[in-house]
Amino acid sequence: MPSNLNPLGALPFRFRRERVLIVGCGDVGLRVSRQLRGRVGLMALTSSTDRLPELRAHGVTPLLGNLDDSASLRRLAGLATRVVHLAPPPGDNPDWRSDPRTLALLRILRLRGRPQSLVYGSTSGVYGDCQGDWVSETRGVNPNTPRAVRRVHAEALVRLFGRATAAHTHILRIPGIYAPDREGGTPRGRLLKGTPVLRAQDDVYTNHIHADDLARACVAALWRGKPQRVTNASDDTQMKMGDYFDLAADLYQLPRPARLPRSTAREQLPLMLLSFMGESRRLDNRRMKEELKLVLRYPTVEEGLRA
Repeated sequence: MPSNLNPLGALPFRFRRERVLIVGCGDVGLRVSRQLRGRVGLMALTSSTDRLPELRAHGVTPLLGNLDDSASLRRLAGLATRVVHLAPPPGDNPDWRSDPRTLALLRILRLRGRPQSLVYGSTSGVYGDCQGDWVSETRGVNPNTPRAVRRVHAEALVRLFGRATAAHTHILRIPGIYAPDREGGTPRGRLLKGTPVLRAQDDVYTNHIHADDLARACVAALWRGKPQRVTNASDDTQMKMGDYFDLAADLYQLPRPARLPRSTAREQLPLMLLSFMGESRRLDNRRMKEELKLVLRYPTVEEGLRA
């Protein structure tokens, strides 16, 4: 019977089941769906009709819509009890500082009812260069790249949505995602190209999370995450970038990459790669373990790559 304590109690039985909407249902989103399949109703926003069979095969109800066309999102209002938002901001927006996609989504979610919880997948790049320091979630943001600036804007929108609607919003700050069964999810391709890395004295700390552990962190944050909270979603690895590629090269029985001084690297490497080599930090993941109760299946990249 209906209950004031349980707003789902007043709905028809078929709507009382938890309904999770995944926005940005790529590789990680599909892994989230595998974690939840059979336990909740699953929906995913997609702008491509080509993906409809794939999503249905994963037990996900596809909803056609485009985050760049707010009118196409109106059907999302009031559908989901919980939302996982993994869609990146557009890179070609004239206002390079903002994320219009997150703004459009949150406006729709406010139209009718509200989700109980919303998890947003941000990036650890919002911290900027920390010169190898340990970084907890209390550290202020200091984005150094346009893509990180857009993520800071998206995070602010998510927080505002949580305060305005009383939804439990949770931000995961995500480092490099890897997995042997993920397209481009290992260093093998870069090793085969022979792309050099920085010499030890110029090298930077890099952080990682296995795609399966990230999906589990998303699910944990949906139900266990404290409201208006930020969590570093990173594994236990403490490794510099060059050592990571040396490890992978040894595992794959490939030549280790050449080491270059930073001055030479600026002349030989693409700007995108150089931007990653310009930031060094070590993410503190204690909040993820203590509050989300997440036990990593792949605590280090060595274990994950070997698996």
